[in-house]
Amino acid sequence: MDLNPFTDGFEIIGILLIMLAVAALWSTVKVVPQGMNYTVENFGRYTRTLQPGLHILVPVMERVGTRMNMKEQVLDIPSQDVITRDNAMVRVNGVTFFQVLNAARAAYEVDQLEPSIINLTMTNVRTVMGSMDLDELLSNRDQINAQLLHVVDQATEAWGIKVTRIEIKDIDPPRDLVDSMARQMKAEREKRAQILESEGLRQAAILRAEGEKQAVVLEAEGRREAAFKDAEARERAAAAEAKATQLVSDAIAAGNVQAINYFVANNYVKALESLAKAPNQKVIMMPLDASSVIGSVAGLAQITQEAFSGTKPPSAPTASRGSVPRA
Repeated sequence: MDLNPFTDGFEIIGILLIMLAVAALWSTVKVVPQGMNYTVENFGRYTRTLQPGLHILVPVMERVGTRMNMKEQVLDIPSQDVITRDNAMVRVNGVTFFQVLNAARAAYEVDQLEPSIINLTMTNVRTVMGSMDLDELLSNRDQINAQLLHVVDQATEAWGIKVTRIEIKDIDPPRDLVDSMARQMKAEREKRAQILESEGLRQAAILRAEGEKQAVVLEAEGRREAAFKDAEARERAAAAEAKATQLVSDAIAAGNVQAINYFVANNYVKALESLAKAPNQKVIMMPLDASSVIGSVAGLAQITQEAFSGTKPPSAPTASRGSVPRA
């Protein structure tokens, strides 16, 4: 059976229209993933922001303008040369962390958001680090990061973003400057080592002097204590001698012959002992036998007794004497 060509043409057009209608309807359905925001434009003008989820746009009139990533992002800051306040050339690079807080402002308040953040950060790096000396630059990296963060965050607040961190990664001085710094550090360390060594020698000398002083003090204390002990011993010996002399004197006064014999014999023996211990050369005349010594002592005692009684003493017995060679 033959088909009417006009009918076939209308069927094809109808199918195409249906397909176009389905495509148009499907284009109005938008699914926004988590961590993203879409801006919606109505005939080119911003109207609203789509949050994560399913959304339906008005066909033909509305369309998605900008797909904005709302997660925290990181940007590498390229290396650049910076001249410090003391005219030292250093090469610096770093990283910047930021997060979009307002998708509409980030999309429409600034053109090319990421390059703008990079250029702004590089400019402020030169400004902040150029106001410092090289030593401050190398030792105050935390201060540099904090100052850069404060300045850049204030400048980008109008863009609807939040700069969370700015970190300086590398600060590379020229090679000759690095060698000079190494020599300076070595000299400083040698200086500190010499100072510490001198302090150690000084402390050792002080401790040694304190020890010698303490030793002298202790020695003097010992001598003083020994002198006190010697004086006390001599005092006790003198008291004992005086007591013995007093007892002998009392015995002699009472007419006790044995007491005077003991007294004379004791002094006689002590005298002989002193003569024998003397280091000089000497000749001692003394009785050769013990009986002569006792006889001499007895004679002396008899003389003493008669002297107390008032009678004339008889002639003392002659004791044989001999020559004793030198000790």
